[in-house]
Amino acid sequence: MTGVKVSNEKQLVLVSGRAHPKLAEDIAQELNAELVHTDARTFANGEIYARFDESVRGCDAFVIQSHTQPINEWLMEQLIMVDAMKRASAKRITVVSPFYPYARQDKKGRGREPISARLVADLYKAAGADRIMSVDLHAAQIQGFFDGPVDHLFAMPVLMEHVRNKLDLSSLTVVSPDMGRVRVADIWSDKLGVPLAIIHKRRDPLVPNQVSVHEIVGEVEGRVCLLVDDLIDTGRTIRKAADALKANGATGVVVAATHAVFSPPAVELLDTPNIDSVVVTDTLPLPPGKRWEKLTILPIAPLIARAIHEVFDDGSVTSMFDGAA
Repeated sequence: MTGVKVSNEKQLVLVSGRAHPKLAEDIAQELNAELVHTDARTFANGEIYARFDESVRGCDAFVIQSHTQPINEWLMEQLIMVDAMKRASAKRITVVSPFYPYARQDKKGRGREPISARLVADLYKAAGADRIMSVDLHAAQIQGFFDGPVDHLFAMPVLMEHVRNKLDLSSLTVVSPDMGRVRVADIWSDKLGVPLAIIHKRRDPLVPNQVSVHEIVGEVEGRVCLLVDDLIDTGRTIRKAADALKANGATGVVVAATHAVFSPPAVELLDTPNIDSVVVTDTLPLPPGKRWEKLTILPIAPLIARAIHEVFDDGSVTSMFDGAA
């Protein structure tokens, strides 16, 4: 085969959108790599432009973007970057969305509603993505919306290590803030070897972001309660849960969540005497206005970097979670 060059060398390329550059830099540092500079701009009329400053032909590309406000702009930027990567002849393109956009719209609750989480998966595919990587999807079935591999990473080991180091497990009870989080809370309870309690709440489907807490199932009196959730948006669910736990005799309330969305008035609601501390990861950017004294932010970059390394080396992402992924 004269004149044909065969090479098995692979090239890893990391690029980042403008939503959370610090996270992308931390991931690159963990991988001992550098981010390929992206010339990303927003024109006067709101259109987004993206071009990579280096050749990405034949590379294994990871397009990193966090979906904070304005979420539609950052989603569109990531789609444009994926399209640019595809047209630049990247060999494989992985979308890295630590916080999957529109994840809460994963099913139809009433007639004439969209399933926007599926639409986002279709958009990623149409743009040219071969693979999706995300952390703590709001609903596991989102993995089935994308026609290709989905690496569903779990922040639980990161959060749990902090809890083990900071809390006395002998007086701890894990609490699910609603019925939808029971399975996750049950895993927390099992791994920590502590009791489980559940808060039953009712939400009016016609009134967004409004929750009324009902009864507590489980023993919380005289216990420190660990409220676990995948995300905190306005904080109303967590605040009402904390108030209910304290009213039922809990001696302390600690909150652990992966995604700190913190839409107003989250900071005001969470900075309350009924909540002793809030522990989150930095999947989303947290500017000074979204921080307060009792907030602890844990780095998620080591987890994502390890997963990227496994994907690039054709290793096992599942092995990172003891077969639980």
